[in-house]
Amino acid sequence: MSDKNTLYLECRSGISGDMTVAALLDLGATEENLRRTLAKLPVDGYEIKVQRLRKNGLDVCDFDVILEDEADHKHLQEKMNGHVQVEHGHIHGHVDGSNMHVHEHEKHHEHIHEHREGRECEHDHGGAHTHAHVHRTWKDIEQLLETADLKPRVLELSRQMFRTVAEAEGKAHGCPPEQVHFHEVGAVDSIVDIVGTAACLEELGVEKVLVSDLWEGSGHVHCQHGVLPVPVPAVLEIAAAHGLTLRQTEQQGEMVTPTGAAIAALSEGRQPSRFRVKRAGLGAGKKEFPKANILRAMLIEEEPEGELWLLESNIDDCPGEAMGYAMDCLLEAGARDVFFTPIFMKKNRPAYKLSVLCDEEHIREMDEILFRETTTIGVRRCRVERDVLPRRFAEVQTELGAAKVKICALPDGKEVFYPEYESVKELARKSGKSYREVYRVVKEEAENDMQYR
Repeated sequence: MSDKNTLYLECRSGISGDMTVAALLDLGATEENLRRTLAKLPVDGYEIKVQRLRKNGLDVCDFDVILEDEADHKHLQEKMNGHVQVEHGHIHGHVDGSNMHVHEHEKHHEHIHEHREGRECEHDHGGAHTHAHVHRTWKDIEQLLETADLKPRVLELSRQMFRTVAEAEGKAHGCPPEQVHFHEVGAVDSIVDIVGTAACLEELGVEKVLVSDLWEGSGHVHCQHGVLPVPVPAVLEIAAAHGLTLRQTEQQGEMVTPTGAAIAALSEGRQPSRFRVKRAGLGAGKKEFPKANILRAMLIEEEPEGELWLLESNIDDCPGEAMGYAMDCLLEAGARDVFFTPIFMKKNRPAYKLSVLCDEEHIREMDEILFRETTTIGVRRCRVERDVLPRRFAEVQTELGAAKVKICALPDGKEVFYPEYESVKELARKSGKSYREVYRVVKEEAENDMQYR
C-alpha cells in the first residue's frame, strides 16, 4: 500500500464512526492492526465485532462495538422495538455547576449514529445505557490517548477528532471544551471509533482526506432531556467551524453524528471533480433506508490540477459594493480565486478587470453570477496551466491554542509551513496578541514539531 494516499468519503447516507471504520476495513485496513491498536488503550468493558452483511443486495462490511452490560443491551432493545421512529441518539449535554456533562440520547433505530455520553453511538446496542456517573474530561481522554503508546500519526488524528467533538459540544452547550465531561460508558464507543478510524487511516497510508456533501436527515431525535432538531447542535457547530456542506433530506432521523462530522472535518478541500478510483470499500449503517445505507470510501488519484479556466471582464460602471458582493458569490459557488486589477479603458476611463479562476464544470455558473451581479455584457475566457506544490494540512498545539497549518513540499523535498488565516485570527482575538506575533508563534511551533517534517 502506498504511503501517500488520498481518501474520498462519499456520505450520501450520512457518516458515523462505526460506518467509517467498517468502510476503511473493507478498503484494505486489517482487523488485526485495528485490534492491536485498540488493545493499547487503557479502556475495557467492550468488545468489537467485524462481519459481512448485505445491504440492498450489496456485500458490505459491518463494524460494531459491543458494551459488556447485557442488561442494558436488553433494555435498549426493548426501547428500540417500541420507538423505531427515531434514527439515532446524539451527544447531548447539560451544565451542572461550571461543567458540562454529556449524556447519551436514546437511540431507537438501526443506523444508529448516536452520540451518547459525549460520544456518538453508531451501534444497534448503544441507545439507552444506564450507568454510574463516572466522568472523563476531554483532558482525561487526551491523557489516555497520549499514554497508550499509539503511533504518532494515530495519536495526532485521534486527538484532532476528539478535540473537534469537544469544542463543538462545548460551544453548543455554552462552556469551554475543557469543562466537557464524557460519561465513562458513553466515551467508550467514541474512543474506539475515533482511534479505530485513525489506526485504519494510518495503515492505509492516507495523507489527504476529501469528503462529499454530508447528506443529513430531518425531523427530531429524542434524548434523556427532551427532543432535539436534526441536524443536532454539535453537528452544526462542526460543520460551521470546518466549512462542511450539509444537504438535508426527507429521511426522518439523524444521519450525521458528531463523531462522523469530526471525521469529515479532516477533509482538506472540496470533493474531487475528476479522479481515478484505485480501491473502494463499503461500510454498513445500522438502519434500513429505502436507499442503501452505506458509507463509500475510496482511495483515489486526483486528476492533475494544473489546468484551470480564466474568466475575465473589464468593468467601468459597476458600484464597488456590487463588485464586492459578486466576489463573495463567485467564491461561494466554487471559484478557485477571484481578484480585481485596476485598469484604464478607452477614453482613459478608470475601471477594474475582474478575473476568475475556476474548474471547467463551474464556467456556466460563474458566467451566470457575473452577468447577474455586475454590469458586464461580456465575459472572455481561456484555458490556463499552472504548477502546483503538493500540500497537506495539520493541526499544531501552541501555547496560545491549536492552529491549522498548511504544509507545502518544495521540489527539493523541503517543507514550508503556512499558518491558516482563520486559525491565526481566532488565536489573536482570544489572546489579545497581534496577528503577526501569533503567526510567528504558530509557524515556529510547526517548524519545530518533528512529526510534521
